[in-house]
This record gives sequence, structure tokens and C-alpha cells, in this order.
Amino acid sequence: MSLDPLAPGTLALAEEFGLSKDEYDLVLKKLGRTPNTTELGIFSVMWSEHCSYKSTRVHLAKFPTKAPHVIYGPGENAGAIDIGQGLAAIFKMESHNHPSFIEPFQGAATGVGGILRDVFTMGARPVAIMNALRFGEPEHPKTRKLVDGVVSGISFYGNCVGVPTVGGETNFDARYNGNILVNVFCLGIADKNKIFTSAAKGANNPVVYVGAKTGRDGIHGATMASAEFVEGEDGLRPTVQVGDPFLEKLLIEACLELMATDAIIGIQDMGAAGLTSSSVEMASKGEAGILLDLDAVPAREEGMTPYEFMLSESQERMLMTLKPGREEEAKRIFEKWGLDAAVIGQTTDTGNLTLRWHGQIVCDIPLGPLADEAPKYERPYVQPLKAIPLTEGEQQRLTSEYPGFVNSLTTLLSQPDQASKRWIWEQYDRHVMGDTLADSGSDAAIVRLYGSKRALAMTCDVTPRYVEADAYEGGKQAVAEAWRNLTVTGARPLAVTDNLNFGNPQRPEVMGQIVHAIEGLAEACRELSFPVISGNVSLYNETNGQAILPTPAIGGVGIIEDLERRATADALKQGDTLVLIGETAGHLGQSVYARDLFKLGGAAPKVDLALEKKNGDFVRSLISEGAVRAAHDLSDGGLGIGVAEMALGSNIGVSLGYQGDLGDAAFLYSEDQARYLIAVPAGKIDDLDKRARSAGVSYLVVGEAGGREISFLGAGGDRERISLDDLRKAHESWLPAYMKKAH
Repeated sequence: MSLDPLAPGTLALAEEFGLSKDEYDLVLKKLGRTPNTTELGIFSVMWSEHCSYKSTRVHLAKFPTKAPHVIYGPGENAGAIDIGQGLAAIFKMESHNHPSFIEPFQGAATGVGGILRDVFTMGARPVAIMNALRFGEPEHPKTRKLVDGVVSGISFYGNCVGVPTVGGETNFDARYNGNILVNVFCLGIADKNKIFTSAAKGANNPVVYVGAKTGRDGIHGATMASAEFVEGEDGLRPTVQVGDPFLEKLLIEACLELMATDAIIGIQDMGAAGLTSSSVEMASKGEAGILLDLDAVPAREEGMTPYEFMLSESQERMLMTLKPGREEEAKRIFEKWGLDAAVIGQTTDTGNLTLRWHGQIVCDIPLGPLADEAPKYERPYVQPLKAIPLTEGEQQRLTSEYPGFVNSLTTLLSQPDQASKRWIWEQYDRHVMGDTLADSGSDAAIVRLYGSKRALAMTCDVTPRYVEADAYEGGKQAVAEAWRNLTVTGARPLAVTDNLNFGNPQRPEVMGQIVHAIEGLAEACRELSFPVISGNVSLYNETNGQAILPTPAIGGVGIIEDLERRATADALKQGDTLVLIGETAGHLGQSVYARDLFKLGGAAPKVDLALEKKNGDFVRSLISEGAVRAAHDLSDGGLGIGVAEMALGSNIGVSLGYQGDLGDAAFLYSEDQARYLIAVPAGKIDDLDKRARSAGVSYLVVGEAGGREISFLGAGGDRERISLDDLRKAHESWLPAYMKKAH
């Protein structure tokens, strides 16, 4: 897009930039004049949904964000929590959905690069990456290529930069056909007394640019991320940025070295909206102004205009303010690491963003309207529709047409969502840095705190079909499952980050999903003492008016105080007794059993947060006392899938036996919440019984570990068997066979 940067910014141009007429009128009112094209471009990206959260800010305020261990909550580059012994964990989750659909390799790769910068900008060394991926139905002509490109992009960037990719989740659904989701999580460790923020306080401090040169890539990327796709308009989409993980590695090391001095006042990465958002956020948070000389910005291409400099989203770039007189010290460090660095301006006391180019002022905008005074909408919404519960006839069908244990289990384990994702995670370097204790095969990844006996557990969770069936209960369930996945490792859950992926908020039914899901998330976070410390909102995820499944992904982090007292799903031992903790009512609505075998939906399971807390605290106490080493959260696929995953992970068979009066299908595959599967050493059941009675926790002995097969003694008295080898083949063959056709 070749534009005169100083030409008047018209209404037609504003609408092309994604602003509404009302917003354009508000720009005129705030400025008291007509902006030029550069100024209008700056307003358009800062007021985009991606940067301003204008449709959700009023509802995000419902999240609990404070706790004694929270150092920084939402509003910084990432959230920070005190994890004891002088350390802080700094983490965040971000989306790179639209770029990854346009160009899957670079879109996903630069998503990893961006989330790494959010974390090390605050003074933390990144130690773990996770991702949550949603693709269209496998039969869609684009899906294979998208899976291949996204996974390759993530592995390329993470592996090259030397940070382990330790966990995540991958789902397939037709609702993502036109708009995939690539959500990336990063966690880093910092000295809790040396955390850096973006606030550029004080006037006359030098503003320093460091990293890659600025090019014309990604211009209006933030605007593009705030609009739905329309098929046939590919040519209108901006180019996707190209990432360089080797340069990012140098940037990490150089910034951390400079941070070891006391030269930095404020620091910010150049993510969405590039130089615009970084300069505006730094100056506004520091209650200062900022003057940039665009002729001093390192440029990759000739003839760049102020509009292009300010809106470029070239990767691997940082902006910082230094104490006066420390410029040469910083430049020496950056030159040592082979990085471009330049003083491109200074802070001021004007409260304005001022840009100079070729000796003249080309932009002079008050910071207030760009930041805190950006539009904030209370969009109209309606109560989202809830899925109709299964009818009596459908419930009967799920029971009467139950295809038997072996048939149902092998079929479910070979479906796209439940099939092994080994093909994906084996492409990631999960053990670089040498501290990964559990990775993608576990309920939560576990990463040791270097040189200590403590570890952090982390997980990404959401069940989009539950959220669509009941936005409020589905929101509660996303948090509860993250809490369970941490708990079942023995970790004490500490805090969450979120990535709220929805369709067009200007449609009342979508806005209703957003509001009710946020309220469910917030209630669960409050009840489970699990504050939200950072996050990302990604809206307009739809094509031709067809929205994605509502997908509010949750990234949870917890602490394991003694890594010798931890549990994993792959630690079954011969002779262990398998015990189901929690109550099984037989809820098959929205289960993978009903969906994948019968094409039925139904109502989402209810989430009893008091029960979640009681059962989870009980399981965690067993693990922390060393009484349990093998444990697994029960979620998708219930007991049947949970047992199979434990057996396959441990390479030890299990004999299961029917209990109760629910029928085989409901006993095996119901998705009642607040449940765990634990393994108790032989002879320890009496001790467990005393503990459970004392805690008021329900439990059921369901089987025993041993041998080389999984068997189930059903309600009818017949025992069905399948060997681990045959089950593993069913579980692990689908994805490699599917992806073979991509090449």
C-alpha cells in the first residue's frame, strides 16, 4: 500500500484502516483537527481490537487478578508471580491465528518469537514453551498443509532459539476450517527483585532501538488480526512477518546482559503494531511523552515513510529507555552480540507522541487518546443458546448400541482428537536446557527450577465443545481442568494466563458467549484461588460469517516443592490398585463417546467448584506425602480413555472391572468432572480408605495394573481384552498416516 504519509486522513481511508465512522469522528474530536495519513494509521492500530481490547475490557475487569504471590498482573508484557527462594515465574499466552492461516510456517514461527519477547522483556530467561492448536476437519483440503506448516514453524523457531517446547494440545473441528487457532505460551524465570517493566518514566531519557532492521513486513497486522476473513480477499491481506530465531537468541542474551546492569528505565518488545504500540505504551505508562527521529531507525529497505516505520511488524526488535549517559555501554553490549542498536529519540514532558522525519514534525498526537482513552464498548449481547440435553431416546441409544469395550476404545483412541500427537511433539526439542522432567505425554509439563529440588508444572486447557454447549459452565470447566492437570502432578496451582478466542463481537450471540465464558472463567478462578495474571483476546475469528468454536484457552502454572514427590500418568507399577477419585453420575452429554461414535451432542457437564477443590486437594495431599506416584486427570473420554493412556504411557496392562448401576458405556466414558485416576501400591487401600473417609471424598476401586493387555469385565459378566501393542497401533497410527499424504 503506497500512501502519502502527510496527506489528510479521510473517512474513506479510516474505514480502509478498520475504523468506523464514529471512531473517525472521535479521532477528529480528540485531535481538534484532521489527522494526516501517518497519524490516522497510528490511531487505527492502537484502536484495533488486537491492541485496545475495546470490546472486552469492561468484562475482563471481572477476573480476579490479585493474590499475595502475584507481583504483576494484567497490563504488563507478561504476568509475574513469586515462586519463593527469591525467584519469580513470568508467563503469558498469545495468539497468532490469522497470520498462521495465511502463511502457516512463518505465522506460527513468529508467534513463538513474539511470546518469547514478551517474557524476556521483563528480565526473565525463557525456560519453556507450550502451544494450543486448533485445525479444521481432517478432510478439508487445507488442513494437512496447515498442520504441517504450523508444526514446522513452531519446531523451527523453538528448537533454533534453544527453549524447550514441553506441552500443549491439538484439536480438529470443521468450525476451524476457515480460521485455525495458534495459541503460544511461554514461561521464564527471573530474580523477583529484578523484574523490568515497560514504563518510560522521566523526560530527556534516550530511547534506544535494538534488534533487526525495520522493513515493510506485517504493516497493519494488528488491524488484520481484528477483522474476519472473507474468502476471495487474500490479496488484501498484509504480508506475514518472517522470523529469525538465531537473531532472537542474540537479542535474549544481549538484553539479559544489559539488564544485569542498572542502565534500563523501561523496556518493551515491538509486537503487534510495532514501533507504534511499543512507544505509546512505554510513554503512556511512564506518564511521559516521547519524541522519535524516524531517520535514525535502522531500515532494511530504502525510501520507507513514517507510516511504514510506525506500522511495520518486522520481528526481533526491542525498544528501551536508558538512564542518560548509558548509551555507549548499551551499544557495546549490543555490538558484542552482533545487533543493530541506535538512539532514535528521547522521552519528553509533553504527553505526546511526536515524530520527526526529514527535519519536519510529521506526527504530534496526545498519548491519552491512543492508550487509556481508546474507545471502550459495552457491546449488546444475548444469552447464548445452550445445547439441548440428550433425549431419553438418545440416552438409551448410547447404552443399548454400546459396541463393546474393545471396539469402542480402539475407535475412540484413533479419532483425530484422541489419537496420539506424538508425530507433532517429537518434532519439538523438549529437553534442551536439561530440566524437563515431564512433557507432552503428561497431564502437565514439569520443568525443574535449575539446580534445585523444586519444579514448575504448566498446562494448556479448554474444551471448546463444552463452551459452545454452555458458555458459562464451559468457562468454569476450562479453569477446573487446568487446575486438575496441575494438581495431578502434585503441583500447587498458582495462577493462569488466558487466550480468549472468539468470533465477531459485534454479533450479539457471539458477544454473549464471550461475556458468559468470562464470567465462568472468573468464578472458577475465584473459587480455586487461581488468579489471572496475563492474557490475550483474539476476536473476529471467523470466515464468511461462520465463527470458530468459542475457545477460551487457559494456561495454568503451579509449583512442586519437592520434585521427588510428584506424580505422572506413566508411572504405573505392576500390582498397583487403580482407584477412581470422585463421583461418577454417568454424564454422557458432549462426551467424545457420544460425539465420535453416535454424532450426538447434549448438555455440557456441570462443574461443582467446591467438589473440584475438595477432590483436588485430597489427591495433591496423597502425592505430596509420597503415597501416590501415578495419577491422571479424567477429562475427554472419561475412565476408559484415562486408563488406556496410563497403561500405554507406563507400558503396563490393566484389568478393569465394572462397578455400580450405570451400564458399561456410562461407567467407561462419562465425562463427569472433578475426577482423577490414581494408582495405589498393593496393600495400601485400607490407608487410602481412612484418608478418603476423613476427607469426605468418594472413591471407587476400578482395577489392577499388570500384564500386557487391557481388559474389562463388563456388567454382563464377560471380559473383553486387547493387547497393549494392538491398542498402541490404533492410538499412534492415525496422525502419521494422515500426514504422509501431505508430502
